[in-house]
Amino acid sequence: MHRCYLPPEQCQSGSLLLTGREAHHALHVLRLGRGDRVVVLDGAGQECLCKVTEPRREEVRLELIEKRVHAAPLCGFTLLQAIPKGKILESIIQKATELGVIRIVPLLSERVVAHLGSDERIDKARKWQTVAIEAIKQCGSPWLPTVETPLSPGAFLARGEAFDLSLVGALRAGARHPREYFLSFEKLHHRRPASVSVWVGPEGDFASEELDAIESGGARPITLGPLVLRSETAAVYCLSILNYELRSPATALAGAEGVG
Repeated sequence: MHRCYLPPEQCQSGSLLLTGREAHHALHVLRLGRGDRVVVLDGAGQECLCKVTEPRREEVRLELIEKRVHAAPLCGFTLLQAIPKGKILESIIQKATELGVIRIVPLLSERVVAHLGSDERIDKARKWQTVAIEAIKQCGSPWLPTVETPLSPGAFLARGEAFDLSLVGALRAGARHPREYFLSFEKLHHRRPASVSVWVGPEGDFASEELDAIESGGARPITLGPLVLRSETAAVYCLSILNYELRSPATALAGAEGVG
C-alpha cells in the first residue's frame, strides 16, 4: 500500500487534502487515480486508510475509510548524533527513523567538520525533518521523530533534560557493555527504562573534555565492540541494541542475566 504524510491537525476530518510535495508525490510518483487507496500517516500514531476521490493538478482529495491508532512505544529513544561530513547524517536519520527513535539531536561537537550559522542550522533542521518524513513513508512507522536544530553538546547539557537512562558510545577505557546498564536499571527500579538517550560521536570520538562533560551529565559510557566504527555504523549499532533489549518481550532482559 502506498503511503503519504499529513500533520495531525490535517487528519481530523473525514476528508483529507494532499497539497505541495505530497500531492506531487501522489500524482507524479505514485500515479494515484480516482478510486485508488493510500495510507496517510500523521506521524503521531494515526494511520488513515483513504480513497482518492478528486485527483487534481496540484492537489488530491481523499476520503477517509478507516483510522487506526497505534500505541506509543514503551521506551522513547533520543539519538544525540555528532554531524558527520557530507550527507551522511541524512542516511543516519533514515536508519534511526526505521529503528524507532522519537527524536534526533544533531550535535556540533568539537571534531565536527561542519560550521553552521544560525540560519543555516534552521534550514538544515527543516531539510532533515523532510528526510524523516520520507523515511516513515518508506518504512510505515506511525511515529515521526523530531529532528532538532543543531547545537553543541554543552548547549544540550545546559538544558538539564532527564532520561531514565543515558548512554554514550566511548572509545576510552572503562566503557561497559550496554546490557550491564539495562540489567542494573531493571534490578534497581523493577521496570525497564521509559526514556533512553544515546550519544554518538564523530569520527575519532568526542573530544576528551566533551566526553567528561557528557558523563558528568549522567551518561554511562558503553563499548561498541573491539573495532573502531564509523559514526553512521555506531548509530545503527546503538539503536539496534536498544530495540533488541528494550522493545523485545518482557522476559528478554531477565533471561539474559545468565548469559556470559
